[in-house]
Amino acid sequence: MLDMSQQELAAGLGVSFQQVQKYEKGDNRIGAGRLHELAEILQVPVSFFFENFPAPGQKPAALPSYISNFLATADGVALARAFVSIHDARQRRSIVILVEAMAR
Repeated sequence: MLDMSQQELAAGLGVSFQQVQKYEKGDNRIGAGRLHELAEILQVPVSFFFENFPAPGQKPAALPSYISNFLATADGVALARAFVSIHDARQRRSIVILVEAMAR
C-alpha cells in the first residue's frame, strides 16, 4: 500500500532483504522492538498487526473471494492505495456512494 519494496523496508530496519523475507514467511520470529520499528516505518500502530487476529483455538477468517480477486488486479491495488490516502471521511463516503450507484 505504501509502494515500498522489501529492499527499502530492509534498509529501514537495518537488516538484509533476505531477513525481511524470512519475517514475511514466518520462518523467523520478529521481536517486540523490531515490530515497533516496523510499525513506525509502515506508518501504522503496532495493533495493526493484530487486527482480526484469531483467538486461541479459533481459525482465522478467510477474505471473501471478491476482495482477494479485486486486490489481485493492478486496478484494484491502485484504487485501494488511492482510497486509503484520502483523509477526509466525507470524501471517502462520497466515493463509495458514487461507485455503488455506478455498479447498479
